[in-house]
Amino acid sequence: MWDEVRTPAWKPGERPELAGLLEREWLVTNGLGGYASGTVSGAATRRYHGLLVAAHPAPLGRVMMVNHLTESLRLPDYRTIPFGGEERQHGKLQIYGAEHLTDFRLQHGLPVWRYEVEGFELEKRVYFAYRHNTAFVRYTLLKGTGKARLKLRPSVHFRGHDDYVSGEICEGCALTVVEDRYELASPAPWPPLRMKIHGGGRVAFTARGERIPDIIYRVEESRGYAHAGALWSPGHFRLDLEPGRDATLVLSTDSWELVNALDPREALGHEFNRRRRLVEQAAPAARTGFAAELVLAADQFIFTPVVRCADEARARAHGDEARSVIAGYHWFTDWGRDTMISLEGLTLTTGRPAEGGYILRTFAQHIKDGLIPNLFPEKGNEGLYHTADATLWYFHALHRYVAATGDRGTLRLLLPKLKDVIDHHVRGTRFGIGVDPADGLLRQGAEGYQLTWMDAKMGDWVVTPRRGKAVEINALWYNALRLIEGWVREADGAAAAKPLADLADRARESFNRRFWYESGGHLYDVIDQPDGTYDPACRPNQVFAVSLDHPVLDERRWKPVVGVVREKLLTPVGLRSLAPGHPDYKPKYFGDLRARDAAYHQGTVWAWLIGPFVDAWVRTYPDDRAGAAALLAGFRDHMSEACVGSISEIFDADPPYTPRGCVAQAWSVAEVLRALVKTADGTKPG
Repeated sequence: MWDEVRTPAWKPGERPELAGLLEREWLVTNGLGGYASGTVSGAATRRYHGLLVAAHPAPLGRVMMVNHLTESLRLPDYRTIPFGGEERQHGKLQIYGAEHLTDFRLQHGLPVWRYEVEGFELEKRVYFAYRHNTAFVRYTLLKGTGKARLKLRPSVHFRGHDDYVSGEICEGCALTVVEDRYELASPAPWPPLRMKIHGGGRVAFTARGERIPDIIYRVEESRGYAHAGALWSPGHFRLDLEPGRDATLVLSTDSWELVNALDPREALGHEFNRRRRLVEQAAPAARTGFAAELVLAADQFIFTPVVRCADEARARAHGDEARSVIAGYHWFTDWGRDTMISLEGLTLTTGRPAEGGYILRTFAQHIKDGLIPNLFPEKGNEGLYHTADATLWYFHALHRYVAATGDRGTLRLLLPKLKDVIDHHVRGTRFGIGVDPADGLLRQGAEGYQLTWMDAKMGDWVVTPRRGKAVEINALWYNALRLIEGWVREADGAAAAKPLADLADRARESFNRRFWYESGGHLYDVIDQPDGTYDPACRPNQVFAVSLDHPVLDERRWKPVVGVVREKLLTPVGLRSLAPGHPDYKPKYFGDLRARDAAYHQGTVWAWLIGPFVDAWVRTYPDDRAGAAALLAGFRDHMSEACVGSISEIFDADPPYTPRGCVAQAWSVAEVLRALVKTADGTKPG
């Protein structure tokens, strides 16, 4: 795998069209939640595009520190030619460098550009020092006659990475220069920006403050957000390059002591070695080709949550390390549901079980009223708990972790908390979550809350409230009961496990009696809604009644359910969230926030659902491994569009299945990777 590269979908030797350069993005992360990202063209089209988004403790969170870098090359005849940057003239966007870009690729998962400028060939790389808020932009002059002078102008708008681009910018920030160290003071509460040039010939900095107005962020405009703003540049670096030599711009919010300790060449070598180890330690079927690329993509989501100092303090007190999962880039934080669904693919399939244990124990510290957090806000320390399924997914993740590692110590540590979770669910807990004594099924729902994974909400409008008894919630509830029944039997004996077995038996009998929708040949999506009705909508949630380790659905109905999902919901890039023909079906996900939320779970395709569908397929047709593997083929080509080297959150429901939402999503990557390995080695469900 180590010699393989990922390139966007244009032919070798072909100069890419500008539209393709603007639509394709790249992403590099630092293991702390920070990142660098942009379009292949170099133009910033999202508020999140920048060369350094640093992660800091609350209340700062992730901070946009360097938005943009304008690049130009002065030739020996003194002509200066821009090859990276953008401006808007008379309302028209001018992208510098599109005509000079000859190649873009991911090498070992890291972005590499190649430019040709009047006979000079220049290569650029962007990478981080792992678990540091220090980014490197490295330039290598591959060929050319004589010296060329590189000019680099950084532009800034210090703000939270999720803040609007239309906010006020700081002009005239104080610049301090001590020898080769350049420090740009930022207004409170933002940290200072530290810059340094490594390598190159003569290096100089021209301090010439300049406001860059009328920056238009086209994706923000299409999504209905504030999309016009200004940047400020303190000046520009200039340095000489000779063929075969390189120079690196260092951008950091770390201390000067750390910045000076990080040699850019050594940092790149360390990062390559780290990535090599990631691939080598993954499951054998994930060490080459497409799956190996996903192993590197998976690494982008596992992070140390530095924003929550208390997590790190508690973890260290237990001899642990705090870990969590960024649900998606660019705007998600760590979500309980996404983390637990992703855990197996991100940590166990990739050979990182220790981090899987860290994640489970980190979240265990936050269990409250029988629930794990739904999400942690961007700049906060405390989680929000409005979820009915995240806690049940925790049981699933723990089971897969213990099965893979044999770590009974963690199981013993967590078992009292898990018993308490079950007790809370039986008695009833927050948001109307609790067992109905009439049939033993789990109900949930509170006015104004969206408690299942179909959680779109706009103002007071909950798009898919699904209040009542949702099909996947009860599949997960039954699975959790069977898992803890086994754990309690192992720890405390059969008598202690008997009440849990009785709860599970009753839930299973009621599920099969009440959820089957005879005229549709599939399962109801929700029964016992507040008005007493049943929802017969054909949705993918029914798959979990077959796919989980303890399937709640009678085996005689597996084939009908899998068949109807395949017929009505399956696409090359995941499952539709609602079958075509339903009055609420939306074929496209686009427009402002209200329009997007209206479509989010009303047809829009979700990539992560392909994992449970593969599980259901293998369980139903255990001898058709090739058929299961074929379900994943569409993702291979997708890895060359949107965020090159990763998998998007969602797609339009109808062809051509345009990628939408987050350009890199944890559970999309995790479930495709897990399913790839599963179908490659023939592993059957537990």
